[in-house]
Amino acid sequence: MRSLAEVVDARARRSPDALAFAAGDAHMTWSAYARRSDRFAARLAALELAPRERVAVLLPDGPAVHAAWVGIEKAGLVGVGIGPRAGAAELRHLLAVSGAQALVALARHREIDLRAFAEELRAEGLPLRHHVVVEDERLEDGPAFDAAIAARRVAPDEPFLLNSTSGTTGMPKCVVHDQARWFRFHELAVEAAELRRSDVFLSAIPAPFGFGIWTAHVTPALLGAPTVVLPRFDAEALCEAIERHRVTVLAAVTTQFILMLDSPAFERCDLSSLRVLFTGGEAVPFERAAEFERRSSARVLQFYGSNETGALSRTTLRDPPERRLRSAGRAIESMHVRLFDEEGRDATASGRGQPGCRGPLLSRGYWNDAEANRALYTRDGWMLTGDVATLDAEGWLCVVGRRGDFIIRGGKNVSAPAVEAEVQTHPSVALAAAVAMPDPTFGERVCVYAVLRAGRSLELAALVEHLRRRGASPENLPERLVVVDELPRASGGKIAKAALREDIAERLSREAQP
Repeated sequence: MRSLAEVVDARARRSPDALAFAAGDAHMTWSAYARRSDRFAARLAALELAPRERVAVLLPDGPAVHAAWVGIEKAGLVGVGIGPRAGAAELRHLLAVSGAQALVALARHREIDLRAFAEELRAEGLPLRHHVVVEDERLEDGPAFDAAIAARRVAPDEPFLLNSTSGTTGMPKCVVHDQARWFRFHELAVEAAELRRSDVFLSAIPAPFGFGIWTAHVTPALLGAPTVVLPRFDAEALCEAIERHRVTVLAAVTTQFILMLDSPAFERCDLSSLRVLFTGGEAVPFERAAEFERRSSARVLQFYGSNETGALSRTTLRDPPERRLRSAGRAIESMHVRLFDEEGRDATASGRGQPGCRGPLLSRGYWNDAEANRALYTRDGWMLTGDVATLDAEGWLCVVGRRGDFIIRGGKNVSAPAVEAEVQTHPSVALAAAVAMPDPTFGERVCVYAVLRAGRSLELAALVEHLRRRGASPENLPERLVVVDELPRASGGKIAKAALREDIAERLSREAQP
């Protein structure tokens, strides 16, 4: 089994001038990819870092971040992927947990002077010895790459990357990845969507996260296909990039493809090249997924799983549309999917519970976090997803929601994703998020934050009436509506529910003051 670095080098020999990455007007060929990763590996080796020490990477999405990761791999080191939305507290936490010896980043990140920040962390006792400042994102500077460096290269079955969980509920954890799991994931993706070298990929998910790893870093390299990257998510820019580069395979989380649908650019741009949208990892709203298919030439596919577990189920181009859009697909046989109840007992027979699995797509768990690993696995070694799902006798899996993403109203569990899916059917609503609102009588009530379409307005009473006409379950009716210009998002692009729960608590506190 060849490593990704070996794959990139082989591409450079066979197709040196073929496109590997495109970012606006900037392009990186396979030969440049190999050369820049070589130079960066040599630059890191010159720092006298011991083999398998950790090197954190905080760079905008673009060709440079991929060349940096391959360079880290070639230097025999382990990358630590940090999302571009990370603030100072998250950055400090991830550097501490990973024990990173070096940070690869620009001189500044958002409002943070990273040179001063690195000095501050060293003074606090963190083992961060080096801040490698990337001033030229081509990564051309560096000493020559030689055989001694090549001998340190990370093997496919060794850890090559620690990346963070998406951080929607608190400080993220570091997940340990080897390349072998992503190679197996790649095989499933190719078979599900009939992927080929002639495809053009665009991943809207920041590269350090699991979804972004296989859609931008692994699968395009294994196929020899080009990848379009954007420095940050913007719905209009994404649609324009699809048109400009004739993108055929798009990867986006639910929030992102909904924002695309609601952008004027979705109608203005020629998106006819698009044949597949990969999404998933959460409950995907049927109405919006179906709308994406109606308004584009793409078919919506998904893998269900997590950064930790890899995929538990998938849909394919061969699945009937109703199954493809209303479920997370069939459970993947090699992942041996089971359901567990709250006490950790097998609940597969009941058809509802927390999915757990064992199989070749699993990560190696969390780095340096024994407590989190105890919660990640059952007592007999099955890795859990943290979700609630249903699984029928034919193996079709449907995601109900995150275990913590329920609103417990008067002792009854209300699924936040179910509320959101109903609210987003209102013609004025572009995007919605449901969270628990503290209540002295019922414990919690349903609060909905909504971003409205341009020029629209909406009151709670009108929203509730719309949902009643649709036949929505009474428990799914929102009891408060907060209209906002945008919803906060975590590093992985998903909505940051923790920030919304804090916001509604603060609003209630202010309202209670005399």
